[in-house]
Amino acid sequence: METLYLAIVLAPLLGAIAAGLFGRQLGRVGAHRVTIALVGLSTLLSLYVLWGFINGTRPVFDDTIYTWMVAGGLHFEIGFMVDQLTAMMMAVVTFVSLMVHIYTIGYMADEDHNWPSDSKLGPNAYQRFFSYISLFTFAMLMLVMANNFLQLFFAWEAVGLVSYLLIGFWMNRPTAVFANMKAFLVNRVGDFGFLLGIAAVVLYFGSLNYSEVFGAVAANPDQTMSIIGGAEWSVVTVAAILLFIGAMGKSAQVPLHVWLPDSMEGPTPISALIHAATMVTAGIFLVARMSPLFEFSEAALSFILVIGAVTALFMGLIGLVQRDIKRVVAYSTLSQLGYMVVALGVSAYAAGVFHLMTHAFFKALLFLGAGSVIIAMHHKQDMFEMGGLKKYMPVTYWTMLIGTLALIGFPGLSGFFSKDAIIEAVAHSDRAGATFAYWAVLLGVFVTALYSFRLLFLVFHGQERMDEHTRSHLHESPWVVTVPLVLLAIPSVLIGLFTVGPMVFGGWFGDGITVLPENDVLAAVGFESVMGFILHAFETPPIYLALAGFLTAWFLYVKRPDLPGELQRRFPLPYRVLERKYGFDEMYLNGFAAAGRGLGTLFWKLGDVRLIDGLLVNGTARTIGRVAAAMRHAQTGYLYHYAFVMIIGLMVLLTWFVFTLR
Repeated sequence: METLYLAIVLAPLLGAIAAGLFGRQLGRVGAHRVTIALVGLSTLLSLYVLWGFINGTRPVFDDTIYTWMVAGGLHFEIGFMVDQLTAMMMAVVTFVSLMVHIYTIGYMADEDHNWPSDSKLGPNAYQRFFSYISLFTFAMLMLVMANNFLQLFFAWEAVGLVSYLLIGFWMNRPTAVFANMKAFLVNRVGDFGFLLGIAAVVLYFGSLNYSEVFGAVAANPDQTMSIIGGAEWSVVTVAAILLFIGAMGKSAQVPLHVWLPDSMEGPTPISALIHAATMVTAGIFLVARMSPLFEFSEAALSFILVIGAVTALFMGLIGLVQRDIKRVVAYSTLSQLGYMVVALGVSAYAAGVFHLMTHAFFKALLFLGAGSVIIAMHHKQDMFEMGGLKKYMPVTYWTMLIGTLALIGFPGLSGFFSKDAIIEAVAHSDRAGATFAYWAVLLGVFVTALYSFRLLFLVFHGQERMDEHTRSHLHESPWVVTVPLVLLAIPSVLIGLFTVGPMVFGGWFGDGITVLPENDVLAAVGFESVMGFILHAFETPPIYLALAGFLTAWFLYVKRPDLPGELQRRFPLPYRVLERKYGFDEMYLNGFAAAGRGLGTLFWKLGDVRLIDGLLVNGTARTIGRVAAAMRHAQTGYLYHYAFVMIIGLMVLLTWFVFTLR
């Protein structure tokens, strides 16, 4: 089994090395063939592993692959923990990555035109991009398969590093450079908390290995620590909150969410890869994996619950005013991540991870569909310059319609089962913050349907608003673009029907997820059958809120397309607040960033220029120069002046000897 798991993680790494180091020799075709073949191999092996857990023939694997060093009894190791939770993540990550690899052939076909003619990076950019996305897949697999905090941390940072390279891939564009730096810095804030959390785990539980830490937590969940003023704090709560701060950065939760919308500056394939099933879901996976720790802290879970609820509702509202097609989908991702975090906060880890899986398929579909539209529109992304694309791009339209219906929770589609399970779980929870979270996720259903169909109506329906040159060249995207859309649309429709029972209510994750009996809200939800779950939806508000969102979008953008502009003129304040994204960007740029720059300037002028350069370095030189200038006047060249000085000096010495000998 060890060889099988090594093959799964190393295959994408080998593809990344081949395309990255030998891309010039392989050429464009060779680079995408080798990376797709190796990621395809990893996908097949991951599905084989998953099938073994589905039919009950594969045991849980938790073992060390390589011991790096042992220091003070602490083992620094590379190892794998492969259970039902890991197997599901492996299959989702590799499958979405494979679809993105295939899609990239079509999307990046004209990549050379994105670089200046004199750029040395342009000729091999295509190969380099395939290398990056394969390397990203390797890093994500190492993260989800880790069985210890050391490997988790290094894979966590590797995912962040490669995302930095991908977001700023078009480094000749200032906006892309700003976006990747923003993503890098914001994630460092979260990672600082993450590192402190790992340090707390090692300090108080004495191990980096998951199983050993979880056992130590269960044995002593009430352990305390002294931080400030002698007050005692729960070790589990402190460690859990610090770890979740890391998850807030990666999974873009308020207030560390600001990097994700700007990351749309990168090529569309990485929008699907990073924001659908991989990087942004790493935080969700982390909390689910650490459920044996989080379950012993009510305070940490309530904190998670409130953060997720705020993100789910308020980030979705921003999507209502976006013009860029990719940014609408990006804010949708933020909102849906909030739903997952809310599920984690009420101990419905299975529902949160289930929504992670279903969301991966339909959100990757929506991102890649948006990319297909962008290709047809000659890389224009303003939805108000589109319209009427349905007749030109039928495959893209119907697949995006499927993704939209799954996103809003249309009964029977995958998103319906996962989203309704979360809402029902929150409704049955009595945890602090659950009431606020319930209303947030409930209102979020209406908002999700409104911005989703706003996008669909503006892009594919209504009057054609593009220029004549663009209209004359409109056509469906090539098969390398549309085939991944179709393949992603299939699980977007079907995956929930077959998996909601065992995954959410059937305990399929086994010991991979721990829920204390008093926290098991999913048991209170109940589940008789798939059809019963669907019929029950007609007795609850979400389905009618989604219908209201659809009808509102239809009325505003099909029946009365003049009305949104009129509402904006009459009520400018709400629009301005949403357009400015609640002021978070201004606060960070003009507040923290400006304060940092001001402090740096102060230290530079006072510390560097005046103290170090002015006083210590140049000041010393100037002092020596002044002393030397003064001494120079004593060098007259006359012998009697020197004799006079010698006599005076001799008299001073004799006087000193006389007074010291008395």
